Amino acid sequence: MAQDNGLRLFAEPETRKETIMSEEVYRRLREFMDRMPGGYPATKSGVEIKLLKKLFEPDEAEVVMKMGPFPMPLAQAAKALGLEEKAAAAKLEVMAKKGQLFRMRAGNTVLYMAMQFAVGVYEFSMNRMDRETAELLEEYMKEGALQQLFTRTKTQQLRVVPIQESLPVSPAVASYDQVRALVEKHDKFSVAPCICRKEQALLGHPCSRPLESCLQFGPAADYYVENGLGRSISKEEVFQILKKAEEAALVLSPTNSQEIGSICCCCSCCCGVIRNLSKFERPAEIVASGYRAALSAEDCSNCGACLDRCQMAAIEEGDERVSILAHRCIGCGLCVPACPEEAIKLLPRPEAAVPPANIAATMMQIMKERGLL
Repeated sequence: MAQDNGLRLFAEPETRKETIMSEEVYRRLREFMDRMPGGYPATKSGVEIKLLKKLFEPDEAEVVMKMGPFPMPLAQAAKALGLEEKAAAAKLEVMAKKGQLFRMRAGNTVLYMAMQFAVGVYEFSMNRMDRETAELLEEYMKEGALQQLFTRTKTQQLRVVPIQESLPVSPAVASYDQVRALVEKHDKFSVAPCICRKEQALLGHPCSRPLESCLQFGPAADYYVENGLGRSISKEEVFQILKKAEEAALVLSPTNSQEIGSICCCCSCCCGVIRNLSKFERPAEIVASGYRAALSAEDCSNCGACLDRCQMAAIEEGDERVSILAHRCIGCGLCVPACPEEAIKLLPRPEAAVPPANIAATMMQIMKERGLL
């Protein structure tokens, strides 16, 4: 009987050939995903290949690479796959249900597209997340692959917006910096469990903050509801969830665009974006944010109420008052309503960039900065 030692070097010739071909498929899929806007960097250990094997069968990997990063109607997708439309639809629907592809509807037209690893396949693997997948993801993060994504381009996929209570009521505050205004643009909403907290719970690190806190809008909401990743909610429920997020000191991280597709409610103990940002010495120089916190020293009573609210370790204790580290502050505003003396306020960052108009424009801008277009 053939022995199995990873690549099955002592297997029968035909089996060995199939194994080598399978390895090649995942290598190509890794390269394909690294050419997507979000990227998918390789590591020394090759854990990223193990992760792809966990999430895709070889034939599914081939389908993804034939689809490409732009929405395709069924007829075009079927042609790309070399299948009859009925067979293509069946295959694509199964893969959309598994979170391997994105499916959206425009009237009576169904569109399919390949998705980057994050934000994308990772989040859509909600219903398939298990201990093994969580361990592989953690290993991938420990090798610094996800941190690389923050330094590849100036434009980021997500940004930070202040909690509503931290902003002054002023026409000078742009609508794309007001979470309420961002939500009001939509009429379809869903909420899903935070996959980052689910992953950490599987690893034995449960978080006390709300699990059901990941918000989706428009086509993303449709996708989550149709595929059993989340549940449909009302606009009022969205604002209730955002209120609970503020109470739990969660950072609001919507899509880096003026018309958003999602809002992540993030903590630095679990969430991929905030947890990785917190490891940088100067996260303020990386994150997309329109604000920073400023302290009125004479008003600070040194009560320390703001310290536990900060997810970036941007506030330091002092003998007479706290101090805010500008190079670490990401402008989330969590510290502002916590201060009983109203000694902290948010100030606009003069260097802050205006977000792209929509998600597609954000992705195109990232691809241009990476030299992919």
